[in-house]
Amino acid sequence: MKKALLSAACLGTTTVLAQVKDSLQTKNVDEVVMTASRKKENIKEVPSSITVVGEKQIQSQLTVNSDITSILQYTVPSLGTNSGQTSNSGQTLRGRQVLVLIDGIPQSTPLRNGARDLRTIDPSAIERIEVIKGASSIYGNGADGGIINYITKRNKTDKKISGTSQIGFTGQPYGGTLGVRASQLLSGKINKLDYTLSLAYERTGYTKDGDGVLISPTYSIAKMDNYNGLLKIGYDINENQRIEASYIGYSSRSDLNVGLKTGKYSITPTSGEGIGKGLETTPQGTPKNHNIRVSYDNKNLFAGTSLNINLYYQDFKTVYGYSDTFFNGGQSNVISQKKGARFNLDTQLWNSPNSQGEIIYGADILNDETVQKLEDGRFWTPDMSMTNIAPFVLAKIDLFKKFTIKGGLRYENIKVNVDDFNTLSTLKSDGTFTQSIPVTGGKLSYNALVGNIGVRYNIEPYINLFGSFSQAYSINELGRILRTSTSETIKSLETKPIIVNNYELGATGQLSSWLNYELTSYVSTSKLGASFVQSPDRALMIQRSPEIVYGVEGFLHFTPAKWIQFGGSYSWMEGITSVKDDGDYSAKINNSRISAPKVLAYVQARPIPTLSIGLDMLHSFQQNRFEPNAKTGLYAYGEGYVPEYTVFNFKSSYEVNNNWRVSLGIENLFNKVYQPAISWWTARDSDFTNALGLRGTFMIEYKF
Repeated sequence: MKKALLSAACLGTTTVLAQVKDSLQTKNVDEVVMTASRKKENIKEVPSSITVVGEKQIQSQLTVNSDITSILQYTVPSLGTNSGQTSNSGQTLRGRQVLVLIDGIPQSTPLRNGARDLRTIDPSAIERIEVIKGASSIYGNGADGGIINYITKRNKTDKKISGTSQIGFTGQPYGGTLGVRASQLLSGKINKLDYTLSLAYERTGYTKDGDGVLISPTYSIAKMDNYNGLLKIGYDINENQRIEASYIGYSSRSDLNVGLKTGKYSITPTSGEGIGKGLETTPQGTPKNHNIRVSYDNKNLFAGTSLNINLYYQDFKTVYGYSDTFFNGGQSNVISQKKGARFNLDTQLWNSPNSQGEIIYGADILNDETVQKLEDGRFWTPDMSMTNIAPFVLAKIDLFKKFTIKGGLRYENIKVNVDDFNTLSTLKSDGTFTQSIPVTGGKLSYNALVGNIGVRYNIEPYINLFGSFSQAYSINELGRILRTSTSETIKSLETKPIIVNNYELGATGQLSSWLNYELTSYVSTSKLGASFVQSPDRALMIQRSPEIVYGVEGFLHFTPAKWIQFGGSYSWMEGITSVKDDGDYSAKINNSRISAPKVLAYVQARPIPTLSIGLDMLHSFQQNRFEPNAKTGLYAYGEGYVPEYTVFNFKSSYEVNNNWRVSLGIENLFNKVYQPAISWWTARDSDFTNALGLRGTFMIEYKF
């Protein structure tokens, strides 16, 4: 452990918090990351802030809640708190949208952001989660606030077969809440071929708040069947060449049939009322998310040069609940298909004892076809087909194993074809419907050169400094802009892309043999951002205006003895905008993007070698950044007052022997009745819902 802590002093990222805190037996804190530069590299060489949530921490959090959005809110300081629903609306990273990947395959739908991209895989299939914080152009469109890359499990043994079997039960102290969960992992190696097979199934029960009342069925995770399958096969052609193919399938569908009892914002929560009153004809959730990937690696293509090729395909559909805001009502969906290829070449320029130099270059090709429709076939957005071709180059220099310089350029060449369509007739605040109009589609073209540069200086164990400038380029929410069109042609709409400039400074180190720290500050600007705002008839629309987001985050980690450790993190951000584009940044970006300050704290102990116990705390501070309308007394969407709340989770595990382990986790340990932040900032009666009450999870695990 001492060796691990000494090496952790040089990390310069929140990785220490993520990697160390949930295992007193961590042996490899200096884990390599792949997402930051599209190749494996030590975290000590990365001049920006990264969080790596390791496998042991994922497993520990899984004993409390299998929802990946909950796992992320407890492990990534600058990520917004989760909604407790199937939607991850409001769970922004540093106040901006995040690009979600699985093994580098994009899961987000930036052409029409449906806020379902975080919940696209079961955590049992994940080996680690790499979070790149701040604008990034490394993987293309959509990474305004950063990247979350789920790295799936792989074979780690020379055995022909090994595995882990798990079965668990969840429940609340109320009737009808029992859920079941089972997963199976198999992996092995036969000669030059290795494989990994992961299967998971979960059936959730009814969800109730701390008073035992059914939680609102809108975007509910109750009575849901979740399926996940992973198959990964690799073949080592020789010591330098490897080919790998993988398939990941995920599905979640709810058969919840509970009526909606609408409450009153800030007074009476909206809840479920009785069985058999639901209006859905199609189960809400994400019925399919298929990912296929084939990769080829050659470590020695020619002198000093390696090659990586990735080909991928994603087929995604998500379905929302019934809404009467459309003429004749209905359920909407988002359907997206992506086909892409990534070509990476890595050339070592020189490699001496005191310095190294390399250049990474290649190109990305992506076709993204996205549409939002109603389940009855009516189009809410037109069919949109985006083709993105982006060559890139990245240079890296390491001097004296202390000083790292990285810089790169990426040229975005994007074309979007938009079909002709008719806008939907939607309900206005006065009870009348808007008139449907025909809109002529066409072709949109975008080009931009974006770049990044960063410096890292590992001075001494107690002080390491890093700073960076990075850009992101995205065409975000084009579909929402088009679907609310009042023009008969797309050429008159404001569809310009978002270019974000991100500036970051940070310090990290080890002040003593038992204390690690990190402190990071950042500023991100965009000449033309995109935010949800409320129109005069209370419908949502996209506001395009200049923006500045800035904030700080940091953590402390203490290990006073081998058997105990504790620590925590703090994050704060603010966002301002110039609504009139006159340089007067007097308006604030609303709370749908700017989340409240957040404190994460934890204590982990191992009183005896076979028993581990821990307690996690999440404290979300209040947000009081806006005033209600002087005449109506109502807050606009995204501007509602958010009170503070604190939640505790308990987790424990006991190793019966080398093969068997049992664990017990308790979410919302003190059965607190509260509303998540999204219930408040939306400022809507129907969205004002309570959070989940106390829920326990008991799991049995067998390894062989």
